[in-house]
Amino acid sequence: MSRVSSPGIPQDSSAPVRAGVPEHGRVPKYYAVRILLTELVSELAEGQALPTERELAERFGAARETVRQALRDLLLEGRLRRLGRGTVAAGPKLEQPLSLASYTEGVRRQGRRPGRSLIDLRSWPCPPRLAEELRLAVGEPVWHMERVLLADDERVGLESTYIAVARAPRLDVEFDPDSTFYGYLRERLGIAFADADERLETVLAAPREALLVGTPPALPMLLIHRVSRDGEGRPFERVRSLYRGDRFSFTTRLSGDGRDS
Repeated sequence: MSRVSSPGIPQDSSAPVRAGVPEHGRVPKYYAVRILLTELVSELAEGQALPTERELAERFGAARETVRQALRDLLLEGRLRRLGRGTVAAGPKLEQPLSLASYTEGVRRQGRRPGRSLIDLRSWPCPPRLAEELRLAVGEPVWHMERVLLADDERVGLESTYIAVARAPRLDVEFDPDSTFYGYLRERLGIAFADADERLETVLAAPREALLVGTPPALPMLLIHRVSRDGEGRPFERVRSLYRGDRFSFTTRLSGDGRDS
């Protein structure tokens, strides 16, 4: 039977130093259980069920509430997921590049099936802040398109796109909401990407967003704001993309310029 104890330095170089254990070696009991649970989960295949809370408590010599707290942590991190009344090992997180590549392209590269479910598509008078970002007149009609992001039919995010009606006048009748928006802009409207400004932050989803994505409001989310520009340097879209923190990580490639850190 495994028992709760202070673990040593992890062999996995991607893990925190000493697996998060302070030098004095004293950690909350739930965290020690969490480390043991992490080792157990690493041995399970995706979708394989964990033992029950009672069985885990006996295995680790810990109270069920201690085990429950450790399980909550791993659920929030995306290492576990609920299935019916049980808990199973989750698959690896989706890696989305921080680039001009679309969500569709990023998901397909990992062998998953991308999709989107339309929530809303309508035109609105452009508010002042958005008008400034897109260099439009205040009150000029803009499309707002909101879609739930899917990967193999699993809800993983929520995307809101704003674009001037003048740039895409037939968006509501020509565009298939389940397809890639960037492909539509490029192939039907001749709008090509040149560059974009992007900002990434962590947030908690609003109650409505949590319901649409199918997550608890306490789950950390990754939020990306993007303003994209065409080949002439004109901003043409404003995107707000909310991704589940337990199902996504973001990658980029950095190049050195010789400067000291």
